[in-house]
Amino acid sequence: MVVPCTEYGEAQAPVLQGLWEYVKTGQEDVLRSPYLPASFAFLVHVLLCAPFLALDALGSVCQRVRSWRMTAGSGPPPSLSRWLECFCRVLYKYVTVVLPVTALFNTLINLKLPDVAPSCWQLCVEVVACLLLFDMLFFMWHLVMHRVSWLYRNIHQMHHQYHTPFALAAQDCSSAELLSLLLLSLSSAWMVGCHPLSEALFHLINTWLAVEDHCGYDLPWALHRLLPCLGGAPHHHAHHSLQTINYAPLFTHWDHLFGTYRASVR
Repeated sequence: MVVPCTEYGEAQAPVLQGLWEYVKTGQEDVLRSPYLPASFAFLVHVLLCAPFLALDALGSVCQRVRSWRMTAGSGPPPSLSRWLECFCRVLYKYVTVVLPVTALFNTLINLKLPDVAPSCWQLCVEVVACLLLFDMLFFMWHLVMHRVSWLYRNIHQMHHQYHTPFALAAQDCSSAELLSLLLLSLSSAWMVGCHPLSEALFHLINTWLAVEDHCGYDLPWALHRLLPCLGGAPHHHAHHSLQTINYAPLFTHWDHLFGTYRASVR
């Protein structure tokens, strides 16, 4: 029996190939839609925020949940009305700015759909490469927004309305900043040359890490406890509190290299 191989020579994963053939055969028009990136980004963001909405609801009645909050004892979790206000603001910016601009970007890229799925190794390498590249690009952009006063006032300051952010607020920022975040993530996948499956997984993981960073909880099972290279919610909470430290969105190595790292203290 001959095992099919990818262009890199690794054995092809049957599960990934079956998944890719199913998606490509039945949903090719959707995959080629220029509106897919923004729609996917918004829907995934909202769905991944749902568990933290439940935590905030439990926090109003459960002391154990409140003890996990970054500012335990400083007040109740954000109310449902605050979540709805945030949701409406983010949705409005997606519809009016992010969707049309990213649709143009995606049209110019001219997405190609390969016949072969990535191997497991290729999938992992491409996702990690995208995460590292996005982390570097956003670190530089984030640092510049803080150091250039005009950029901070006109683009980034809106995001810092939250001293203690909550999950949905990860994308509650100016239209220009929200657009830049999605363009940086799309550009990272494009520069790496990702397979569409790798790109989808990258966006999924990247969105989860952003939501977890802003959730306001230092959870016992959070990813930064399993992977010390990640900053997590404590790292980003310190940034929102002091604003002159911890600029990297995912990992901590760039903050260490530039001397902007500070260990968080609850």
